[in-house]
Amino acid sequence: MPLSRYAICVTLCHGYAHEVKDARPSTQPRRARNIARDAVRAHVTAVAIDLFDSHGFENVTIEQIAEAAEISRRSFHRYFAAKEDVVVGDSAPMGELVLAALLQRSPQEPEWISLCESFIHMFATVDADVERGKRTVRIMAGTPSLRARNLEKHLLWAEKLTPAVEQRLTGQHRKLRAQAIVHASLACLDVSLATWAHSSDTNVEDILRQSFAAINAAPS
Repeated sequence: MPLSRYAICVTLCHGYAHEVKDARPSTQPRRARNIARDAVRAHVTAVAIDLFDSHGFENVTIEQIAEAAEISRRSFHRYFAAKEDVVVGDSAPMGELVLAALLQRSPQEPEWISLCESFIHMFATVDADVERGKRTVRIMAGTPSLRARNLEKHLLWAEKLTPAVEQRLTGQHRKLRAQAIVHASLACLDVSLATWAHSSDTNVEDILRQSFAAINAAPS
């Protein structure tokens, strides 16, 4: 089943619950606790995004978020280590999702197309609030500390994706070429999200394909 996500992309990786089919009674209490925890994270995230959008990320304190969400500061830190984590969240699960999709693509398919379709698979696997997702992307783009976190996400994803692309290449300088291809694909992802966030279009997949199409397929 799809991962239930609060907003699109790894920049918006928070407030979600993995839907796992497991009928064993012993797992039910833990699963219920996880669902409850995810519901609280999603609530706090929604409140925080509204505050960031209205007042600016730097002008909103953790205390204000906690008060608006009707929780204590201590409870806030049970779910988020820092204010930035409310927006950026944990990018690792989405990176693994993209990598898994890439590894399932045909090795005969050009790696540039495979990367594009793997990102599209990520979007197709999330259930998102589109308008709040756009607001989240705009908040991140307008906040230096969040842009820095996004760069960290790119580096983490690149570490995962580069070896998978490298093994599909032939010829010399495979690692260098794989790094260039992966980082270029992440740049296309960023451009696509920024364009989507400032447009009336709800379909980020079409924008992503247009962005990738603007660059000639990377040579194998």
